Amino acid sequence: MGELSLPAMPLTTQITPRAIHLLLAMDTDTVTSPSSPASTARAWRNRALVVTLAALLAAAGWWLLRSSGFGAAPQTSFVLLDGSTENTSAWRGKVVLVNFWATSCTTCVAEMPKIISTYDKYHARGYETVAVAMSYDPPSYVVNFAQTRKMPFKVAFDNTGEAALAWGDVRLTPTTYLLNKQGEIVKRYVGEPDFAELHRLIEELLAQA
Repeated sequence: MGELSLPAMPLTTQITPRAIHLLLAMDTDTVTSPSSPASTARAWRNRALVVTLAALLAAAGWWLLRSSGFGAAPQTSFVLLDGSTENTSAWRGKVVLVNFWATSCTTCVAEMPKIISTYDKYHARGYETVAVAMSYDPPSYVVNFAQTRKMPFKVAFDNTGEAALAWGDVRLTPTTYLLNKQGEIVKRYVGEPDFAELHRLIEELLAQA
């Protein structure tokens, strides 16, 4: 993949008080007009159902927002090119970019020089990058790509797919996460980031204690 970039969705604002009010108004005429006890009871049941559905939708929006990248990064162990392993707990105190990518992803290949230059620009100030190859990427392809492009940062294999699953069930590439010094995810990009905006955010995070 690599051609698809999804816009951010403000999930927590999709079910507003006004939206709930409009949903409740659907049965207003039925409730306020003269009717039989049976029809009145049915109308009130409909109102209760609408309120319940609205509450469930709001809760689902909150859960999706939490699961889509904000909060503490998942505790994950990565297998690096040299065979060593590294856990996300080792990143505390640094600003870290985690890039899920694949050698078959045209957008991943196109953005990689910018990811490399971003690493070169900020690494001395406490910035790290970890490029995580997807499980379907042949290891020989990943090694060849990393060597020919002279990727200066850590490259990991997600040979079991467990890392992608832990990081929100990543399926589209590139998917990139930016972590602050406390190990919290502050930004997720699906598709190539706006690198000018990314650099501004990195500057802000590096300046924080």
